[in-house]
Amino acid sequence: MASSFGEKLRVSIFGESHGNGIGALIEGLPAGESINFERLMRFMERRQGGRNALSTARKEPDIPEFVSGIFEDKTTGFPVCIRIANTNQRSGDYKNLALKPRPSHADYSAYIKWGGHADMRGGGHFSGRLTAPVCAVGGIAKQILERRGIHVGAHLSSVGTIKDDAFPMMPDSALFDAIAQKMFPVISDEKGEQMQQEILAAREALDSVGGTIECMILGLPAGLGDPMFDGIENRLAKVLFGIPAVKAVSFGDGFALSEMRGSQANDPFCTDSGGNIVTKTNRNGGILGGITTGMPVRFTVGIKPTPSIAQPQQTVSLPDGTDTTLEIKGRHDPCIAQRAVPVIEAAAALTALDVLLDDCGKI
Repeated sequence: MASSFGEKLRVSIFGESHGNGIGALIEGLPAGESINFERLMRFMERRQGGRNALSTARKEPDIPEFVSGIFEDKTTGFPVCIRIANTNQRSGDYKNLALKPRPSHADYSAYIKWGGHADMRGGGHFSGRLTAPVCAVGGIAKQILERRGIHVGAHLSSVGTIKDDAFPMMPDSALFDAIAQKMFPVISDEKGEQMQQEILAAREALDSVGGTIECMILGLPAGLGDPMFDGIENRLAKVLFGIPAVKAVSFGDGFALSEMRGSQANDPFCTDSGGNIVTKTNRNGGILGGITTGMPVRFTVGIKPTPSIAQPQQTVSLPDGTDTTLEIKGRHDPCIAQRAVPVIEAAAALTALDVLLDDCGKI
């Protein structure tokens, strides 16, 4: 099963939402890298549910158990295996759904592929629950990168039609830290309040709402990546699309570039006060020809509305395919996007570290 990614840094994710546990195996981490476990837990807590009315009521401690690869708080150079226990499942909420595929979930496609044998309680292996181990290994990658002057940050850039302020072209990493300390991960608290009201309104209507996340990687040197099929965009997109509910990824100004003329879309080259070659704008997101330019790598991810809503929905009964309806019970997020912000950071950090190891050997 291909729940794995990476070249020099190989990450595999395992488990199901309502199984005994979930986890990750990460191979290729450099030896001797210190891990601040308190910082790692703070990072992982950012994606947890059950903290307020804006998210699912399912609250898990998500304490990672390091089975191998860590000794005296440092990486050993051998594979790091992390296990996270599932402690707050309510599988009874899904008994009436076993043969009624939920609209916009993976239930039907998984039923066809595995003949009904996959454990789909709570979404099974397709659940957003599987992003907890992604954050565990991504949080380690972030610490390794930061010691080398590379910083990854993200914010909730929109909920529905309400938009947050955009990142500046050359942000300071202190902005990333400030956003990470907020309960609601936005730049503008005023816009964030409007977004929260939109989420609560969706919950009140027994519905859900989608959003977007803007992410930046600062400090990547120029010249990383390859043309065509192994470019930085390609490698990031592969990991990002592995995150449940991600339906769109764009780099730089993305689709807006298609509405511009070349004179508007081009990023003119110049030198900064230190004599470094930079660009006056960064509409292409720090990547040209699949290779980093030294400017911040910038991309935006589109998150669809949570498919599990409490309204009656049309579906079919399996295996005969007769029309029926379903009502989904249980604990679900009225907006997944807010909890996905650290997950996007984790995916970006893992990809950046993999590219560095791949291009530079030892970092």
